Amino acid sequence: MDLAALRDTDLDNLYAAADAYDKTRRALEQHLEKWRDGVDGRIAAISWSGPSADAARPALRRSTSELKAAHSEIGQIGRSIRTGADALALAQSALRKALADVQTAGMSVDARGTVSWPPGGYAEQHDPEYRKSCEHTATTLANRISTALAEAETVDQALTARLQHYTGRAQDRTGLDPASATTDRLDLALDPDNLLLGSVPKDDASPTEVNSWWNALPADKQQWLIQEHPDLVGNRDGVPAVARNQANRILLPRLIAEYEKGGRSSDPNGDLKLNGYRRIAARLRETDGTEPAVFLLGVGGEGQGRGIISFGNPDTAQDVTSLVGGLDTKLQRIGGGDADRAKAVYDAAKRADPTRSTASIAWLGYDAPLSFAEAGDPSRAQGGVDAYRRFLEGQRVTHQGTPAHVTAQGHSFGSLLVGLAAKKPTGIAADDVILVGSPGTDAFHASEFSVGADHTYVGAASWDHISHLGWYKRDPAGVDFGAHRFAVDGGSPDFTAHSSYWDDGPHDDHTSLDNIGRIVSGHGRQITQAAGRHH
Repeated sequence: MDLAALRDTDLDNLYAAADAYDKTRRALEQHLEKWRDGVDGRIAAISWSGPSADAARPALRRSTSELKAAHSEIGQIGRSIRTGADALALAQSALRKALADVQTAGMSVDARGTVSWPPGGYAEQHDPEYRKSCEHTATTLANRISTALAEAETVDQALTARLQHYTGRAQDRTGLDPASATTDRLDLALDPDNLLLGSVPKDDASPTEVNSWWNALPADKQQWLIQEHPDLVGNRDGVPAVARNQANRILLPRLIAEYEKGGRSSDPNGDLKLNGYRRIAARLRETDGTEPAVFLLGVGGEGQGRGIISFGNPDTAQDVTSLVGGLDTKLQRIGGGDADRAKAVYDAAKRADPTRSTASIAWLGYDAPLSFAEAGDPSRAQGGVDAYRRFLEGQRVTHQGTPAHVTAQGHSFGSLLVGLAAKKPTGIAADDVILVGSPGTDAFHASEFSVGADHTYVGAASWDHISHLGWYKRDPAGVDFGAHRFAVDGGSPDFTAHSSYWDDGPHDDHTSLDNIGRIVSGHGRQITQAAGRHH
């Protein structure tokens, strides 16, 4: 099937044909009931005997069986046409969305599906990054077009073969065989649900690709995926927050049930996960119907367990921040202490600027170290870098309206993960970075981060022993690091200072939290400054 045929085909004709077969099936069903009750059943009920009766009864039963077979056959034809039309509609919707995105990108597409872009001016023609960006966009769009065409071709061939199959059965009368009619099954290639599952982007697809796929799906297909396959939706960066939340709230009780029934017995992290799932479920129950709305943006069983919870909708908020926890961050903290911190930041941002909307997220998308020995090895942070960068990119892609002001927060070992992510050549999709209680970020200077030194903020209490370790190159609170150091409560020598930056009780010092709120709300210039350390 070519591009123009799929784009312009009026599928109403197929649906009209399916309706006609359904109408015929219903009429035949009424005829079958009349035949069975008025002829076959009545003859069987009377005490008719003799040679004529012996010959008539098998013939009547055969006619009844053939009518049943015809009724089943006609129903199968109608169902085949309708499901084929549904599957073609899915492919057609994906194609039309891809073509619309081609136009939005200022590109063009030929009849074969090849995407090209304008040469641009002199500057663009001599800018290798311009060509690289255009090639990537064009390739992504062309792949979406070819995928839609391939899916439509598969359905078209399957529907053609199916209708030829029924034509042959009508010609050789096997369609009147009740045994074969009742066992005849729809070609799986025609099933739109199977086609839909086959269209799910691969795990390495970018959030932009995932978002384009999701937006091309009809609303009923989106809901089918959420309800029937929440695991394919809830943790996909590029899927909107509302859909992720809905899917994960379906998935969470399934995970709890799986681990309560013994799923944790073969999983060395089983107890960690089950405790985490239960605590997250409890938090959701506690916050249902409260403000701000709480979104479960991720939950899963990878590694030590995964969880992402947001106070406020990140797709509509003007300010969005995602906190990465560090040492001893277990899954249950996403429903417990880290959720408390995220809510405290939400409240602090609202205090700093009540006119702006906020989404504050606690993110656990990696295996955080559970001991000091594990925290001395950067590999766990390195293992979470791509997941965090993808998550932030997904937030950019799904955001509605004017892009949000985005702040990446890292605490303790989590600050190393944030720093490593911000050091990547393409950086992170964030405007500001906050590093709290950091043992180092693998950077010598804040200018190594994609947000730049002027948008890097550091909080480090004088009694926070972790922040003095300098395990990973230079102390971010040091004057030589080049970041803005904001004032915090100095803490006490009992090791509590490392975990007190978000304390918001009535008797707590709010200096740290208020400064974090100012940064998150886009008012970083209003922080109370602290002098950088001299080493």
